[in-house]
Amino acid sequence: MSFKAKVNQYRRKIMRSLTGGIGKDSLNKINKNEVLKLDKVLVSRPNHRLGNTLLITPLIQEIIAYNPQVQIDLFVKGRVTPIIFENYPQINQIIELPKKPLKEFGNYLNVWFKVKKKKYDLVINVEKESSSGKISASLARAKYKLFGDEFISDTKQEIQLHQAQYPVYQFRKFLELFGHPLNVNHVPSLNIQLTDKEIEKGKEILEGVTKNSDKKTLAFFTFATGGKCYSEEWWTTFYELFYPKYAEEYNLIEILPVENISMLQRRLPEFYSKDVREIAAVMYNCEIVVAADSGMMHLSCAAPTKTIGLFKSESFLERYKPYGNENAVVVAKDDNQQGVMKEIERLLSL
Repeated sequence: MSFKAKVNQYRRKIMRSLTGGIGKDSLNKINKNEVLKLDKVLVSRPNHRLGNTLLITPLIQEIIAYNPQVQIDLFVKGRVTPIIFENYPQINQIIELPKKPLKEFGNYLNVWFKVKKKKYDLVINVEKESSSGKISASLARAKYKLFGDEFISDTKQEIQLHQAQYPVYQFRKFLELFGHPLNVNHVPSLNIQLTDKEIEKGKEILEGVTKNSDKKTLAFFTFATGGKCYSEEWWTTFYELFYPKYAEEYNLIEILPVENISMLQRRLPEFYSKDVREIAAVMYNCEIVVAADSGMMHLSCAAPTKTIGLFKSESFLERYKPYGNENAVVVAKDDNQQGVMKEIERLLSL
């Protein structure tokens, strides 16, 4: 572990110890005889990663379903949030923490003043382990507050809930306190809300890559960060399985990361873009996307298109696997390319 990683690890431990008691009595302050009014809601998820931001789209959809006229503010980190929620008219304000607070300290302080300035009906901290999320929920002026861990004791399934499901579950349990019936509907899927125009443009781009509009397309996103990334040797072995089986019937392409790295050694036609919505539109027009565990894997789910996620470990698998009924996950450590092939065949048969 690098020195920087160790420092961040210690910093997180210290912050969690300092913020662990925040919000412990939040439910005790609720008057359950009141009529619940949710016109202004603050959702806190101060994390810069693409995947973690996409994973709050089900919660946003759930809040909108409760009140289509709601105004939702988002407390976030990084620049990707406005792009993801571009076509959610209920998103009112995005309060963005700077990625490097020490270098932008004035802006950093100003963000916290923004959180304090406005009054909300409800604030929801999405991630119960987030110190910044808990602090933002504590500082915000709101009639009701959910800090992320209020209803853990109500279910033995907590560790099995997907990260896309858990905040929705919290929100639904909160509504029950005010007499709303138990909501047993499926949790909404990830959704970036592509427009018809974006989808059509994605189709045109894909046809430009494949040079063949008569075939369906199978796409492969081969890159991931750190230990999640599979080697070129792994992908070469996999290529030797899927290429002869599918090359005649399907277009096969590789979607490249922002780093412009190909683990397939550029054997397939390539699509490269830094535009998140453009990438999602291309993914939407593919039949299946096979992706290593990454934000791009979640983007494929949010396009939405059928997605197969590749995980090297079962740790956090249930929490972060591709979310959605028509998606799949394969635990592929240093082998199991055949397991991926089986999932491709299964999804193609749906």
